[in-house]
Amino acid sequence: MRFRGIAAGAVGVLVVALTAPAAAASVPVSEWVGRQVLPAGDGWAAEGAGTTGGSAATPENVFHVTNRDQLAAAVAGADPAIIFVRGTVHGNADAAGAPLSCDQFADPAYSLDAFLAAYDPAVWGRVAPSGPLEEARVRSAANQSARVRVNVGSNKTIIGLGDARLNGVFLRLDGSSNVIIRNLTHEDSRDCFPVWSPTDGETGNWNAAYDNIWIRNSHHVWVDHNTFTDADNPDSAQPIHFGRPFQVHDGQVDITNGSNYVTVSWNRFTNHDKTMLIGSTNTPGADVGALKVTLHHNEYDGSVQRAPRVRFGQVDVYNNLYRVPVAEPYEYSWGVGVQSAIYAENNYVALGAAVAPEAFVFDWGGTVLTEKGTWVRQGRSLPRPASLLAAYNATHDPDLAPDAGWTPSLRAGPVLPAPAAALLVELCAGARRLAI
Repeated sequence: MRFRGIAAGAVGVLVVALTAPAAAASVPVSEWVGRQVLPAGDGWAAEGAGTTGGSAATPENVFHVTNRDQLAAAVAGADPAIIFVRGTVHGNADAAGAPLSCDQFADPAYSLDAFLAAYDPAVWGRVAPSGPLEEARVRSAANQSARVRVNVGSNKTIIGLGDARLNGVFLRLDGSSNVIIRNLTHEDSRDCFPVWSPTDGETGNWNAAYDNIWIRNSHHVWVDHNTFTDADNPDSAQPIHFGRPFQVHDGQVDITNGSNYVTVSWNRFTNHDKTMLIGSTNTPGADVGALKVTLHHNEYDGSVQRAPRVRFGQVDVYNNLYRVPVAEPYEYSWGVGVQSAIYAENNYVALGAAVAPEAFVFDWGGTVLTEKGTWVRQGRSLPRPASLLAAYNATHDPDLAPDAGWTPSLRAGPVLPAPAAALLVELCAGARRLAI
């Protein structure tokens, strides 16, 4: 399903025009949008005092950045700041902005060919790599991390101007609060030196270290009107090593380690494997009682899994658009994890003809899922109301109970019927929709 008939850019202009206060008429649109705060009641991030980001920034704390080092300096600390991103900011670049390749990050004692020869499970066995070559890989990874990781402090608004992009940039919120990230294309946060984990799954897996955005031990965060993509470097194009894909990407937005009060709205997540993890591990700890997250008006297009996968949290998933075009390598969308409480309402799901509806839900040790108002279109059939929870329960044992035990109260505006929500998401979600 594709909706047509209204130019998305025009919709973005209309949204700004309809919501800008009259007093802002003489203020540049970019500055007005840069000082926007999360609307009252707009998801879990509106809890308490809400999320205001850098809206209180003084003029000297309004920055325009064009490279990685400028970005890292502007988002540091806890003073309120607004950071406008212009052009493409490359994380895999030196201080002068010159691109850096994986070979340039590599420690002199490391090579992938030597690593593959040394730790082949047929030779090394199913135990974690150790010794000089693994130590050289760790040093190589540290070299890359020092460039691609950007630590975001509290009270910040990071917002793109025009077609602003973060390429190979890993935004890390750790112990931060009151952060807004808007109107950016986040692309190809690639890991040159993924970890080989021989006991992950039946045959082992390669695991990358960098998300586009990682929210850990943080609260009151609003991620809005962004586009997330692997660009021209998808995991599907990576080679096979040790019988497993050499996975160089991790999550697009991961929310873990006791994070709380997060709203993720009007974003596009495209053609990615591990899209969104909410929750750290199956072991009770800081995540218990936290991980209150709202996902609304997002498009998940070609996500293989984790859209989202949830442990422990009360997660409100409403008015989203899902596109699952093919059965391979698709795994699932809603991952029902340990003590999770997903409340899914009025979502629209477009499945390819070969994608089984019962595959949409996966039980990762959870017991409950509230689902209401889902519409499904499969192949070229007409869209219709359907229960993906019922499809799962009809083909799996034990059943997931249909009541997550809570009802969301923090929602801005009406919850639309799924087909109407899908139309709006098609037109308005993603970067370059705020007309700044």
